[in-house]
Amino acid sequence: MALHWIARTWGAPESWDFVAEEPPAPAEGEVTIRVHAAGVNPADAKHVAAPRAGLEFPVPIGYEVSGELTAIGPDTVIGSGTAVVGDEVVAFRVSGGYATELTVPAGKVFAKPSTLSHPEAANLLLVGTTAAEMLAVTGASPGETILLHGASGAVGVSVLQQARLCGIRVIGTAGENRFDEVRRFGGEPVRYGEGLAHRVRALADGPIAAALDAVGTDEAIDVSLDLVADRQRIVTIAAFGRAHADGILAIAGSMPASTVFRDEVRAELIALAQNGDLVVPMGRTFPLSQAADAHRLLATGHPGGKLALIP
Repeated sequence: MALHWIARTWGAPESWDFVAEEPPAPAEGEVTIRVHAAGVNPADAKHVAAPRAGLEFPVPIGYEVSGELTAIGPDTVIGSGTAVVGDEVVAFRVSGGYATELTVPAGKVFAKPSTLSHPEAANLLLVGTTAAEMLAVTGASPGETILLHGASGAVGVSVLQQARLCGIRVIGTAGENRFDEVRRFGGEPVRYGEGLAHRVRALADGPIAAALDAVGTDEAIDVSLDLVADRQRIVTIAAFGRAHADGILAIAGSMPASTVFRDEVRAELIALAQNGDLVVPMGRTFPLSQAADAHRLLATGHPGGKLALIP
């Protein structure tokens, strides 16, 4: 029997149930994956944290995994092409990744980059597609200077790498103890806190073309509005109230346009990782049974890198 985490009602990860249930055999267009690592993301818990419309319980937890194919439905190919049982794969935008084994639509499955470990690969696509969309919707272009709030976080680190590949200069906010991490991935660090706008202006020595907010603080939005003239070149993934009030962009994986974009960019990000151009800094792994412990560390805001659950 496979083990997996489900939510039976609204609440924190401590309220989830760890249950045994055999995944269904894959039908046409489906595959079954033995999970070697499940990526841990804030969205996993936020999805079932508080009441909202359109959700029916029980809800399987987890959006992305890395593992190996154990069964393939008839006349089925995965998102990256032909595959056979035993192939190592990643799957993203799935339901129920916190599991030992699961059956998923084959179009959501791609060959795992051989350059990444399973914990790294299981954390590639949610942050990677989010970062790619932030750069795309703000129209960040080669030669421009942009401001990135939360540059040392998981999404921020992916933004830094993707921007560097495109020739985009990034000034990134971080605590001083994380400056080396920002520099490692091609960003120019600046300390957040009082006087941030002045420090960014001095470092930029020119216009800030766009601002990307991955933290959601009022400071991040206020400074972005101060430095970027065009509000349609300011995007947030966290300050949705401010986005509505101030007329800036907000994106989320649940939005239809975001869904389309993120699905389309998956193969490109996997290719970057295969070439060694996109890496995933890891903080820690936990046994699958300790999902709540992983989320407690994630909630501190200082996990030291991405987290993964290991069956």
